[in-house]
Order: sequence, then structure tokens, then C-alpha cells
Amino acid sequence: MNTGFSPRPPDLAPPVWAVGALARAVADALDARFNPVAVRGEVSGVARAASGHCYFTLKDAGGQLRCAMFRRAASLLQFTPREGDQVEVRARLSVYEARGDLQLVVESMTRAGQGQLFEQFLRLKARLEAEGLFDAGRKRALPAQPRGIGIVTSLGAAALHDVLTALARRAPHIPVLLAPAPVQGEGAAQGLRDSLSKLYLLAQTGSGLEADLTQSRPTPPVELILLVRGGGSIEDLWAFNDEQLARTIAASPVPVIAGIGHETDFTIADFVADLRAPTPTAAAELASAPRAQQLAELQAAEQRLQRALQRRLDAEAQRVDRLAARLGRPSGAVAAEQLRLARWGQRLQHAGAGRLQQERDRLARSAERLPAALQRALQAQQQRLERAELRLGLLDPRLVLERGYAWLQDASGQPVTRARQAQAGQALAATLADGTVEMTVTGRSLR
Repeated sequence: MNTGFSPRPPDLAPPVWAVGALARAVADALDARFNPVAVRGEVSGVARAASGHCYFTLKDAGGQLRCAMFRRAASLLQFTPREGDQVEVRARLSVYEARGDLQLVVESMTRAGQGQLFEQFLRLKARLEAEGLFDAGRKRALPAQPRGIGIVTSLGAAALHDVLTALARRAPHIPVLLAPAPVQGEGAAQGLRDSLSKLYLLAQTGSGLEADLTQSRPTPPVELILLVRGGGSIEDLWAFNDEQLARTIAASPVPVIAGIGHETDFTIADFVADLRAPTPTAAAELASAPRAQQLAELQAAEQRLQRALQRRLDAEAQRVDRLAARLGRPSGAVAAEQLRLARWGQRLQHAGAGRLQQERDRLARSAERLPAALQRALQAQQQRLERAELRLGLLDPRLVLERGYAWLQDASGQPVTRARQAQAGQALAATLADGTVEMTVTGRSLR
């Protein structure tokens, strides 16, 4: 196949080409002669197909070229090309054989003048990443309930309105402290660093921004910082790619959320911050739990506390009931002691009678073996034992009661042994041999 355009002798007739073959030959010649190419121009007539392919025209004052950017390359774009954008493309010059049109098949696209800036961005990103400024291990968790939120952005930025609106809706109780700073242009990086430093002072001391903040009441400590601005070109966002700003963010004493640009925009500040939000509004939402959620959590905590307190009260009430049952009434304790004394008396009596019988049996056995002279001694000993038995029987409390005596006690169970202990009208209980008599004192006579 002839793929070149070398001159032919004039006397020779030109070869006859098939249309498709000639289009392919031209495409091959262009590919061998020009590709790859880099082209700068203005975007016009942008159209994105349902397949994901992107079609547009690249033009300048001297001409125009049709361009096709297939889905894979289009998905890697860092921005959305719009009518009138000045761009630089890396592409292959080819022929669209179906129509015989010359076209550029675009592999990548950047805004005009962004190539050098992007290279600077990549070099700085690689260096700071190697130093560990982007490591996940140095990222801090956000406070669940910050006592104050600091915001660094421009006073005239739409991002400030979005953030304040979101915070007022979700967490109106959290104080918001604004440290204004320019967000693009010359001196913006230095202004951002200065504003962050002021908030750092407030985070550490709780004072120091009275001249810069729109707050008349005492300034609370800052426990979280939002660094935000809206979207823009790489030039617009370039202040957030400043190396010293990145180091200032890394030195923050409190967590920093970066909400810079749109979801597809990335800056060095995003990588070094503790958390990146896709938009300024998303940064505000990440910084504050919804008020309804917090109220629900408080209500749940209150219910858990009430249940725990009720369980404790129930347990203490049961303990009091058990102690009361163990204590009982004093009269019951007295009756128990009386019964215990009666049992001991019976045991003493039975023990004495048994011991006497044992002694009698022993003496009887000994008498059979002793001489008559000792018989009298044994009889005397037996009489002594009988007298002891008699005295022992006299000690039985029931025998005393059988002889007409009574045991007096007052209402509290205390024994009454003296007439002076009794008072007129006092209720007494008299224990007799066969039971107890309740009585009332009508008078007393003292010796």
C-alpha cells in the first residue's frame, strides 16, 4: 500500500484509489509524520454522548479541528470543559474515514497554562508525601461535640454562606468563629496562614481574636477548623497548593477539615488536612451532628439513667425489707429467749436426773463388794446425793411458778423486779405456771 506523497513523474498516470483505501493511506501518513501532537486552542461545541465519549471543536484565529475524546480519557478529566475554555490537549492526528474528516483523538486535556502548574503540584505532592505529611496515622478524629468551630475563608465567598447555613441548621448551639482571609490571588497563601495561626492561638488559650472575629460575647475555645472555598481553575485554587500553608495545616493543634472547590478538585491542603470534604457544605456537615440526632442521644441517655436509678431504688427497698424481717418485733425476741431458757432448764433437769441414776447404780454395784463398815459410808453418800438432787430440782423456774410466784415484764419485754419500776396505768404481763396474764397497774406500795 502506498503510504506516502512523493512526487510522481508527470508522464505517468496516477493510480486509481478506492475511497476508503485513500482515507486509510492519508491516516497512516499523518500518523507517521505528526503523532503524537500537542495542540492549544479554544473549546467550542462541546457534546457528551450517552456512551461517555466527548466531542468538541478546537479552534483559534487561524483554523479549527474536530476532536474526539473517548470515554476512558474523558473519565480522567480533572475539570469539565466548557464553551470558550482555553485548553491544551495531547492527541493523535487521524482521519475519520466514514466522512473523510481530519480529527484529533484527544488523550488528555488541561487548561491552557496549567501544565506547568500541574507539574509543580505533582512535585510538591510527592515531596510532602515522602515526608509523611499525608500519612493516615497522623490524621486525628473529629470531636463529637466541638465547643467552638473556626472557619477560614473569604468574607465575600459563597462558601461562607453555605457553611454558616449548614451549621445553623444542624448545630445552632455551637459557636462559630470566623478568621477571614483571601482565598486566591497574590498574598492569599500568606493570608490563609495568618488566619490559621490566629485560630491556633484561640484553640490553645481561649482568647486572642477579639479584633478579627464578629463576636461580642466571650470567645469559646476552638476545637475544630474548617478551611473552605468554592470551586475554580487550578490558578484560582493555587494558594491552597502552597508548601508553607501545608506545613501550617500539619502543625494545627486541633483537627482541620478542608472543603476546597468541587468534588473533582484536589489541592495540597486537602491531602495534609485531617479530613477532606468534597464541598464546603459537606465540610460543615462533617463538623456537626444534626441537632435532632443529638437530642435523641440525650433522651436515650436520660432513659438509661432513669432505668438504672429505678433498679437501684428497687434493690435498696428489698434490702430494707429483708433487714426489717430479720429484726422483727421486740416481744417476739423476748418470747424466743423465754423458750430458749425453758429448753435449757429441761435439759439441765434431765441431765441431773440421769447423772444421779448413774451414781446410784454405781454405788449399788460397789455396795455388793464392800464390807459392812463401808456400807454406812455409802448410805451417807447416797443421802448427800439425794439432797443435792432435791436442791437441783428447786432451781427449776417452773417449780418456782408452781409455788404461786409470777414473772413480771413491761410492754418492751423488760423484767419488772421492783415496785418502783411500775407506774400507775402501766400495762404489765405476768407469766404464771400455765400461761401469761395481761394486767394494768392501779397503784403501788413501796417499803
